[in-house]
Amino acid sequence: ATGYAPYACGGSRTGRTATGIKAGYGTVAVDPRYIPLGTRLYIEGYGYAIAADTGGAIKGNRIDLGHDTYHQAKRVGMRKVKVYILD
Repeated sequence: ATGYAPYACGGSRTGRTATGIKAGYGTVAVDPRYIPLGTRLYIEGYGYAIAADTGGAIKGNRIDLGHDTYHQAKRVGMRKVKVYILD
């Protein structure tokens, strides 16, 4: 997993996810071929989230954890996390 924040990288820079909701803590970017958009998740060390976004570097089992600020996202670094699919 890595972290990202609205406006900090790529996309349309609108602060909205691929599904149109506000990006930030609780939204994650996924590869929709592996986890469908709209899926509710629980991520150890992060909490509950919704698969609401995609990203050019998010392929396969990679996941990008949404945060409210760039500094919060940067602290994530790159780490392994357990992801539980809730629905």
